Amino acid sequence: MSDSVYKVIELVGTSPESWEKAAANAVNQAGKSLRDLRIAEIIDLDMHLEDGKVKAYRAKVKVSFKFEG
Repeated sequence: MSDSVYKVIELVGTSPESWEKAAANAVNQAGKSLRDLRIAEIIDLDMHLEDGKVKAYRAKVKVSFKFEG
C-alpha cells in the first residue's frame, strides 16, 4: 500500500424528512466539488424546531478525502 494523506472536513446536512437524508445531502454535496471521498462519519444529530414542531433534521458529518498537495 502506498503512502497517502487524507483531509477531514465537517459538514452539516439538512432535510425536512430524516437524519439519513440530511447526512446523504451533506455527502452528495461534498461529492460535487471534492474527489476521492473515502469515509463519512456521523458525529452529531439534531433537529431545528419551529413553533414546537420539527422543521428540519440536521446531521453533522465528518468527511475524509484523499489530499493531493
